[in-house]
Amino acid sequence: MNYQETIQYLYNSTPVFEHVGASAYKEGLDNSLALDTHLGMPHRTFKSIHVAGTNGKGSTSHTLAAILQACGYRVGLYTSPHLVDFRERIRINGEPLSESYVVDFVAKHRAFFEPLHPSFFELTTAMAFSYFAESHVDVAVIEVGLGGRLDCTNIISPILSVITNISLDHTGFLGDTLAQIAVEKAGIIKPNTPVVVGETTVETRQVFENTAKEQHAPVVWAEQNPEVLQWQHRNEGGMSLHTHSFGDIVFELGGDYQHHNANTILTAARQLQAMGFGITAKEVAQGMGTVCRSTGLQGRWQTLGYAPTVVCDTGHNVAGWQYLSSQIRAQSYRTLRMVFGMVDDKDLDTVLTLLPKDATYYFTQASTHRAVPSEVVAQKAAKNALQGTIYNNVYAAYEAALSDAEEDDFIFIGGSSYVVADLLSNLKICSENTKQGMSEKKAKSTSNP
Repeated sequence: MNYQETIQYLYNSTPVFEHVGASAYKEGLDNSLALDTHLGMPHRTFKSIHVAGTNGKGSTSHTLAAILQACGYRVGLYTSPHLVDFRERIRINGEPLSESYVVDFVAKHRAFFEPLHPSFFELTTAMAFSYFAESHVDVAVIEVGLGGRLDCTNIISPILSVITNISLDHTGFLGDTLAQIAVEKAGIIKPNTPVVVGETTVETRQVFENTAKEQHAPVVWAEQNPEVLQWQHRNEGGMSLHTHSFGDIVFELGGDYQHHNANTILTAARQLQAMGFGITAKEVAQGMGTVCRSTGLQGRWQTLGYAPTVVCDTGHNVAGWQYLSSQIRAQSYRTLRMVFGMVDDKDLDTVLTLLPKDATYYFTQASTHRAVPSEVVAQKAAKNALQGTIYNNVYAAYEAALSDAEEDDFIFIGGSSYVVADLLSNLKICSENTKQGMSEKKAKSTSNP
C-alpha cells in the first residue's frame, strides 16, 4: 500500500472517533498496553510531558514544544485531531513524520494489531511512541485524546503533568458534572510527579487537591501566582504579554482565551526550569513568538486574509464560544459574516445563544458523519433570531461569504474543528492547483517561444 491507501486502511479498519463518535471510544488501557509491549515499551525511552484539559490543551502542547525546541532539545509532539494531513499528529521539532514511516509501521505490525481490533487513536498513539523512541527525542509533549484516566496516552510516566481547565464537554463519556470530568482529567496525575493546573472552580480544585494528595504529587496552581500580569492584542496579530518571570513577550496566538493558556504554559516552563531544563527568557520569547511557524499549529484565531478580514478558529464548545463570541463582536466591520457548523456531541443549543445576532450566517456541515445537518443548524438558529443561508459543504459556504463580502467586512469560519479542517484542506488543494497551473503555463511558454 502507498501512503494514501494506508491512511484509508486505517480509517476503514479501525474505529475513528472523529468520524463515527461514540462507537470508536474504547475505555481502558488493555490494547494500549498490548501494543506497547509488542513494540518494546518505546515510551520508556524518552522523557514526556502529559497535557490534559477541556480547552487549550492543543495550544498548550504546541507552545511547550516550541519553547523546548527553541532551547535546542529534540522534541516530539503528539496531538489530535489533525486538520489537513494525518501526519500533523506526530511531529519532531515541528516536522511531521514521513509518509514512508506510516506505511512501513502499518505493514510491519499489521499482523499483530489486527486481531486486537484497536481504535484509530490507540494505534496512532502506539505509532507516535514508537517513532519518538526510534528518533531518539529528548522529550515528548503528549496531548491527551479524551479524558485522561482511561485515555490510551495514560500509559506514560511523565516528568510533568499539565491540566489546563475543566468545562462540560464529552459528557457522555466523562460525566455530566465538572467534578466528574475533573476526576477523569486528574487521572494523568502520577505518583511523586509535579502537576500544573491552569484554571479551577470550587468543585474541580477539590478533586485535583485530593488526587494530588493521594499520589504525593506536588501541585502548582497557575492562577494562584499568575505569570501573566498584563496582556493586550497586537494590531499585527497575536498578543503582548507582560510576565512575572520572563519579561515582555509577544505570543503568536491571538485568541482572547490564549492569555489563560499563556499563564499555564509559563507556569509549566518554570517547573521545567526547576527540573534542570535550560529554559531562559530568550527561549521562552522565541518559542511563544513562533509557535505556529515552528510547530505547524493551525486554526487558533488564524487570519486567512485581509480586505475582507477572514479568521477561522477551532473553538467548538460552550466554554470556547464564551470567548470567541466576545472577540468576534469586538472586531471592526461593516458586515459580520459567519460560516458556522457543529458536530452532534456538542451543546449546539447553548452555543447558538452566544452567537452574534447582527451577523449574516452561512450554515454548513463538515464532511464527517458526526456533523449536524446544516438544515438542522439553520432551524435551531432561527429560534435564536439568527438568519442565513444553508450550504451542504464548508467550502461552498466560505466561497459564498467571500463573494458577498465588501473589503471592510469580517468573515469568521468555525463552530467545529472539522469545519476548520474542511476549509483548510480545500484551501490547500486550491493553492496546489494554482501552483500546478502556473508551472504548466510557464513550461508551455518556455517550450513555445
